Amino acid sequence: MEIDRTGLAAFLRRRRELLQPEDVGLPRGRRRRTSGLRREEIAALCHMSTDYYARLERERGPQPSEQMIASIAQGLRLSLDERDHLFRLAGQAPPVRGTVSEHITPGLLRILDRLDDTPAEIVTELGETLRQSPLGVALTGDTTRYTGPARSVGYRWYTDPATRALYAPADHPLLSRVFASGLREIATLRGPDSRAARYVDLLLERSDEFRRRWEEHEIGVRPHHTKRFIHPEVGELELNCQSLLDPDQSHRLLVYTAAPDTESHERLRLLSVIGPRTPH
Repeated sequence: MEIDRTGLAAFLRRRRELLQPEDVGLPRGRRRRTSGLRREEIAALCHMSTDYYARLERERGPQPSEQMIASIAQGLRLSLDERDHLFRLAGQAPPVRGTVSEHITPGLLRILDRLDDTPAEIVTELGETLRQSPLGVALTGDTTRYTGPARSVGYRWYTDPATRALYAPADHPLLSRVFASGLREIATLRGPDSRAARYVDLLLERSDEFRRRWEEHEIGVRPHHTKRFIHPEVGELELNCQSLLDPDQSHRLLVYTAAPDTESHERLRLLSVIGPRTPH
């Protein structure tokens, strides 16, 4: 497929002009005269330089890679149909849809963009973090930085002690059962050629504990709605976890809140002042 530079440029400009600051969690400001978002604002949302993005709108620059197009589609808050159209304009085949897709729907992103004062994250069915709110990063660190199987919190649970350190020790036995049970369900649902099945094989090789859990054949083990996190600076936080499911993408928005007038509520406020954790 060949890139349609004119069509691509026009589509990008139009989508940028339609987006408003409040749509992406940005302040509008009193002196804003731009129709929609500025190029530098979109470039930041797409995790690329303003110059690179501007050249695409001016029908210049190299043909963007699949990764770049996916990032632009997410930054512009495109629907799946719009994302696929963008890929075709850029001369690329659209990614597959369904459970393996990592394109977050605009609805979930709009909600996440409004949760600056609350720990929240969007995750796949395998517990791979796609996006976090600022306070979510402050609570658990940047969990979007992992690559390969380590992107899955269930995989990290059995292979990375630092992941377990995020949770209260008394909850570890239940969480071990939860992650093994959940992985069994997904691997069975998605089949032997799925990413879930590959994670199972890796964990059976690398973790004695996972092998023991796997041999128990547990299904349907669910975590408590209240989760206890251990933060190195503010201590233990007891947070309620609410979940919103996007059934078409198998993505979940997880929102963590503390009951008012509790110690955890005060610690959460302190955490918002401390800011994001540094990588371990």
